[in-house]
Amino acid sequence: MKQYEIDKLNRVKRGANRATYDIETINKIIDAGFLGYVGYIYDGYPISIPMAYARKEDKIYLHGSTGNRMLQAILEAEKTSITIMHLDALVLARSGLHHSVNYRSVTLFGKVSKIEDDTKKTAILEQIINNMVPNRWDSLRPMHQKELDRTLVVEFTIETASAKIRDEGVNDEPKDYDLPIWAGIVPIKQIAEFPISDEKLEKGIEIPEHVLNYYHNNKQ
Repeated sequence: MKQYEIDKLNRVKRGANRATYDIETINKIIDAGFLGYVGYIYDGYPISIPMAYARKEDKIYLHGSTGNRMLQAILEAEKTSITIMHLDALVLARSGLHHSVNYRSVTLFGKVSKIEDDTKKTAILEQIINNMVPNRWDSLRPMHQKELDRTLVVEFTIETASAKIRDEGVNDEPKDYDLPIWAGIVPIKQIAEFPISDEKLEKGIEIPEHVLNYYHNNKQ
């Protein structure tokens, strides 16, 4: 089992019993989503912005406008951190302070660099789009060169990381278990609803198979 070396940067201090540094587990949490929160400093303020991403091995790829201040800031700093979290359940206890949530989260730390090569940029953008809906890219019109020129693609190399996972029931005070108060968990999940076609679609354009497949695979 390969894991990231534990140091002062990635060490989980509070709730350390829920921490893992296992690379496979961390990658599974990353791959279960497509939005991550990227941290940066702007004009002295710490800010985090949600961004679509794609992972390939130990690389995370982000993209945006060449004028995107967050991407410009992390390129100037040459490093950043990214947090990804999935909410799995509400944990409702017998007392307010023991309410919690079940979740899977990762925090990634690493260096960043700019992708210059157009062919590589295009391949990364394809991966990001297909990470949102599989096989979507092949149905789209080709990208114009001016669009590619205005798009900034950043490669984030994971140097260290940690995950924190809660997957359990209620943890009340022993004396509270006899109270006549309901306690338990409310599972939470993200689902897809039936696709809604754009009102400006030309007549006769049906919902494509890859979109319907995504809906059927994620509707419950």
